[in-house]
Amino acid sequence: MKKETPYKLLGLKSYVLTLLMFIGTLSYTKTYAFFQEPVQDMLATKVFKGSIFDSNTKEPLAYVDINISDTNIRTITNNEGEFILKVPTIHLNKTIKISLLGYAKGDIAIASLKEDGNKIYLNVSITQLSYVNVYGVKNAEALVKATLNRKRDFYDNEKNKMTAFYRETIKKRHKNASLSEAVLTIYKQPYINFKHDDVSLLKSRKNTDYSKLDTLALKLQGGPFSALYTDMIKYPEYVFDSNNLSDYDFAFDESTQLNNRLVYVVNFKPKVKDNVPLYHGKLYIDSQTLALTSAVYTLNISNRELASKMFVKKKPKKVDVYPTLASYRVDYRARNGKWYYGYGKIELTFKVNWKHKLFNNVYSLNCEMAITDWEVSDETSNTGEKLKPSVILTDKASGFSDPEFWGEYNIIEPEKSIETAIKKIIKQLERAES
Repeated sequence: MKKETPYKLLGLKSYVLTLLMFIGTLSYTKTYAFFQEPVQDMLATKVFKGSIFDSNTKEPLAYVDINISDTNIRTITNNEGEFILKVPTIHLNKTIKISLLGYAKGDIAIASLKEDGNKIYLNVSITQLSYVNVYGVKNAEALVKATLNRKRDFYDNEKNKMTAFYRETIKKRHKNASLSEAVLTIYKQPYINFKHDDVSLLKSRKNTDYSKLDTLALKLQGGPFSALYTDMIKYPEYVFDSNNLSDYDFAFDESTQLNNRLVYVVNFKPKVKDNVPLYHGKLYIDSQTLALTSAVYTLNISNRELASKMFVKKKPKKVDVYPTLASYRVDYRARNGKWYYGYGKIELTFKVNWKHKLFNNVYSLNCEMAITDWEVSDETSNTGEKLKPSVILTDKASGFSDPEFWGEYNIIEPEKSIETAIKKIIKQLERAES
């Protein structure tokens, strides 16, 4: 029997995130905020803002997990190390737990924090190299197989109702052209079953300035589901499964630490030397449980034709579109000995060539989603508007608003470029209303 090619195995298993492109003369349209009442009354909260840095280099640290102790409430730092955390007043006597791969764990009393301008420094963990035989694992590939097979033991196998914050941006070169944000409810299925997770929309807002898109309307299809499908333990078919695991080489890298526990680092890359669109990157595996704590990886998109078929769903005939970057990240969080999906991010870059035109354009499309709270619940998706995996968030959301729009929900602090765009949007709306 002829072995299927890796690309055929990928087939429809590629990420749902696709690029829709439409031709037409489009202009900026003024939009107003869409408000939706919360599904339940929220507790009074106090807001804390700050930044987290490496204590030696003083460089800001991205993707730092910030968790209120003895709760499921958390947030994450942005690429500039900044965070915003909304703490219910009943938890003001607790501490926040700060963790990042490669750094020593930090605990800080909430009472010691200022409302703004907090500066927190983390120390690098001193890690001894360790390639010991754990649970009978003798090599990197066997370790990865053991990790994928242990979902019953160390991943959350109860139904959970999660609150998530989602952000989606489209940039033309370095200028923001579209920004969408949403608060979602995710009905997370147990890791041991094959049912897909459901997603409902609670709140959303957007702004799209089509005048920056060169008569092309770019839209992302899949949105929150694409970020959710980075959960390779729940959805192994999108990266590693029994069909294509043998297509990769695995090798140990230098170990690191998370929360003072040893974490194995495994590099992986395709065995094939041609331009087949497979992944390469790093897996971070907890040495005690063999649970995946993080994965950072990119897709080989050197074959333009195949890569374009994976991502571009619709485009004008006069335009050639192909990706130049496709990178992914997933982080897991631990509580009470169980791991669950905590954060997913996708970064895509596309080149757009108009036929018979001298210059091309570059567009960056990013989406990220963070779990900010969760609870064990058998509740089905009966709150908010249920979304389909083919959803285009920019078609669902409408308008921008003041900060009160988000109430007590935790969000990811926007980066400086996005924050500037938000301020411009608000000023435009204020001028339009005056």
